[in-house]
Amino acid sequence: MSDVIKLLPDSVANQIAAGEVIQRPASVIKELVENSIDAHADNITIILKDAGKTLIQVIDNGDGMSDTDARLAFERHSTSKIREAADLFSLHTMGFRGEALASIAAVSQLELRTTKKGNEIGTHICISGSKCESQEADVCPVGCNFMVKNLFFNVPARRKFLKATKIELSNIVREFERLALVNPTVEFTMYHNDSMMYKLQSGNIKQRILQLFGNKMENQLIPISLDTTLVRIEGFVSKPEDARKRNFLQYFFVNGRYMRHPYFHKAILSGYEQLIPESTQPNYFLYFSVDPETIDVNIHPTKTEIKFENELPIWQILTAAVKESLGRFSTVPSIDFDTDDAPDIPIFHVEKNVSQHSSPKIEVDTSYNPFNNSSSQKVDPVVDWEKLYQRFEASKETSYDYDEASSDTDFDNNSNNSLFETKSDGAMPVGNVDNTDCMQICGKYIVSQVKSGLMIVDQHRAHSRVLMERFLKQMSCRSSISQRVMFPETFQLSVSQQILLENIQDELEDVGFSLSNLGGNDWAINGVPAGVEGVDMKDLLLQVIDAVSNGGKAIANRIQEHIASVVAEKAAIPYGRTLTHQEMETLLSELLQLETPNYTHDGKTIINVLTTDSINKMF
Repeated sequence: MSDVIKLLPDSVANQIAAGEVIQRPASVIKELVENSIDAHADNITIILKDAGKTLIQVIDNGDGMSDTDARLAFERHSTSKIREAADLFSLHTMGFRGEALASIAAVSQLELRTTKKGNEIGTHICISGSKCESQEADVCPVGCNFMVKNLFFNVPARRKFLKATKIELSNIVREFERLALVNPTVEFTMYHNDSMMYKLQSGNIKQRILQLFGNKMENQLIPISLDTTLVRIEGFVSKPEDARKRNFLQYFFVNGRYMRHPYFHKAILSGYEQLIPESTQPNYFLYFSVDPETIDVNIHPTKTEIKFENELPIWQILTAAVKESLGRFSTVPSIDFDTDDAPDIPIFHVEKNVSQHSSPKIEVDTSYNPFNNSSSQKVDPVVDWEKLYQRFEASKETSYDYDEASSDTDFDNNSNNSLFETKSDGAMPVGNVDNTDCMQICGKYIVSQVKSGLMIVDQHRAHSRVLMERFLKQMSCRSSISQRVMFPETFQLSVSQQILLENIQDELEDVGFSLSNLGGNDWAINGVPAGVEGVDMKDLLLQVIDAVSNGGKAIANRIQEHIASVVAEKAAIPYGRTLTHQEMETLLSELLQLETPNYTHDGKTIINVLTTDSINKMF
């Protein structure tokens, strides 16, 4: 029997590894830029075509490579960062696995021009799908110039599942922001389709934050600086009044490396406890410096998941640091008692001014009428109030036909309605139930009698479903009505969010939004969909942008449906709102006219029927 176990070729093994390391164009930029930083570059230029699908070029002025190193760098597990397993516990570089360049070369057509410091002649190497096609001497500047063309050209399935150009560019911008924040002393320049997106000068952490997110952030930042034997924490957190529902900026870095850490995020929120609403989140930019031996970054190829040896003590230190900074730099105004040139105000003393055995006698002239100058007219207030009460009783008897006996005799006829005789939790009063076909209970549900029993409808989900179908119909025939706002609301986006907004602007206008770019990253809301009231439009737009960013390829293909669902969900009748009988009837009528009224677009139940048999079994 022949052997069945075979050793995979290097090209296949590299493609398998690329699936973990290189997930999208942003992954390529992350790996190449981190290599440039490890090579001590202080000036890095990134050039993109079609959000990196056609071209990703990274140019740096780092140490460069010799011709031998340039060829060996594309072999798996070849690295200059470590020599033995013990080095994994004392890492001072971004990369160490030796998989990035091999993975990139396995799924792209790659060119490298590099010259090592001290050499006059460099090398030019071309690799396509892990196969080295040529290597020759070349004259080029000191440093490295990587050109990654046609990413995933030999893996059609991976290329097919790349997101839309705007979404991939947004992912690149977010990765670029992380790299730029953690390396404020490095100059960065980024171009996309021959248009400059960023030109960042060397500076400190705060200057880099303002370069990326605008000068408006300057008055929002509170510095944090704490040094202990376990960890040194530096950076900034935002003031409590600047906490956001959406578009919050939250970054953790450890030893010059971006990381995600939900546990430490909870420590930040603990420091803001009772200072911000539960629905909002603070901004923070925090940099940890710890002993490399106390953390493990070798958990995932992306190296964003990091394990700390002293998580609990650092959690407590972080919470204390946030609370201390918020207290020290509190912006609550203090009262300044300035006594200079103050008038001499007499002080009232009880012992001196009031007799202990008698109280001051206060006489009130009840005959005084401020609306009549004639002091001769005297009015007896007691008599007038009695007359007023008599008139009130008379008007009550003439306005209402109140018969106590009728309420007793009608009780049996309306005994079916007595099940809902409650006025708490937003339920309709008993008087509104008589002679009606539907009613509201618990501020959440509409109950109506049907042939088979009682139909119970979730009012929020029902309205959301009705609005979504309405928006989809408007978008399909482009007949949406936009309601102009009297005072346009302005808001600011990050670069990555602006890219996504520009990508879905046409669909938003089809729904009924009217948006305009004021220049830079500032936008204005000039019109909103007709029939949508009481909704925070800024928060709604940010939610749509976030949903599209995290929605994947499927969302990009059905963007109209997704926008309609998000807008409808935000604009639907909230729980707890009391509805009139007419509103309930209209909502039920519109809902039951839909083809699929029983469920929302995401499969949640809208209608439940409590059958007559089920009711009988209860008794």
